[in-house]
Amino acid sequence: MKAELLINSACILGEGPFWHDHKIHWIDIKEKTLFTYKPSSSGSRSIKLHDYAGAVVPRQSGGWTAALRDGFYHIHANGEAEFIADPESHLSDNRFNDGKTDQHGRFVAGTMSLSNEEKKGALYRLERDGSVHKMLDHVSLSNGLAWTHDGNTFYHIDTPTQKINAYDYNLDTGELSNGRTVIEVPPGEGAPDGMTIDTEGNLWVAHWGGGQVACWDPRTGKKLRSIELPVEQVTCCTFGGEEMNELFITTARDGLSQEDLEKQPLAGGLFHVKLDVKGYPVTPFRG
Repeated sequence: MKAELLINSACILGEGPFWHDHKIHWIDIKEKTLFTYKPSSSGSRSIKLHDYAGAVVPRQSGGWTAALRDGFYHIHANGEAEFIADPESHLSDNRFNDGKTDQHGRFVAGTMSLSNEEKKGALYRLERDGSVHKMLDHVSLSNGLAWTHDGNTFYHIDTPTQKINAYDYNLDTGELSNGRTVIEVPPGEGAPDGMTIDTEGNLWVAHWGGGQVACWDPRTGKKLRSIELPVEQVTCCTFGGEEMNELFITTARDGLSQEDLEKQPLAGGLFHVKLDVKGYPVTPFRG
């Protein structure tokens, strides 16, 4: 299958798509921008943020909650940022990267080193009361996150390892246990980046440098199928659309040469494809 361009947004580092309120939302991390697009009206808008935006999720009481370079924030509809907490204020070289909400409305997001130092990042959980708790340490580039429908298994990607790990997840406490590797991505497929899960329990993984989103079965570790894109740097994906059967895919043009861009003029665009499987709606942050 091949994905089609939806919006030629030319993001430097497009990331973090989610479907909410009949709209697709995504970010450009390096341009510090949150985009919103409503397919039924072809109307779009953007909000400038004050720093790198690693991940943004909808907030139940309105607006969004974000993991920016310098911590967690609530983002109001007018773009005003309200600081919550910065668990890595002592690590000036780190920034937040990918993040999502669990079924109880907690916000889980991880960090990475801007200078690509290994094992300098971590994974954090923002509780509904505003407290922050470290879930994993010694992470190099915290990336894709997903939960099974019952919320009892959590999947996480540390991109340089080429692995997708699973953990038992305590929905009552948000704590992890029993970590194990369920998928190993061959280097020739590209590096595993962002991901989402479908209603059949399979993981859809964006492959940075691999020009694809691949569907993996975490129960067997096998690759089931692939969606091709006309760009190499595929960053993340999410299910959406009115029937939750469309896959929206973000891409990037970060670091591409002029020659690369001539070969991949749609790099940084937002792509989509209709599938024969569905995903789950996003749970807003409930704090």
